[in-house]
Amino acid sequence: MRLTIHLDTFNRVNPMAFAILWLDNETRQWSREGHMGLELPEWGALHVDCGNTLVCGPHDSTPCCVLEGLDLNAESGPFEGETGRAQWRSDPGRSLMTGHWHVQCVDNESTQPENSIFAANDSE
Repeated sequence: MRLTIHLDTFNRVNPMAFAILWLDNETRQWSREGHMGLELPEWGALHVDCGNTLVCGPHDSTPCCVLEGLDLNAESGPFEGETGRAQWRSDPGRSLMTGHWHVQCVDNESTQPENSIFAANDSE
């Protein structure tokens, strides 16, 4: 299952700040599909902890964003239109900023992406 997640309303950063993330539940990786005002890596790893999804960088297990209540392990799975609170850290050591996430699209097809930027192709 792949999800398209929209992050927004981080008013302390910029009233127009947003990011679109593509989450791949099978590989537990994500990629940034679009953004303005929210600096996130191009891709990274996903972890689930206590019913929250932790959006981490490609080589770091510290979350840069926490999607509260988005439980990728739930049997019923996320659904289109589902919403919750997002906690974003702009820089290490800085306090978290609160915004919102919502699921724009759920794709249950098992197709390969045209271009993969995930770690499986990364030899760093």
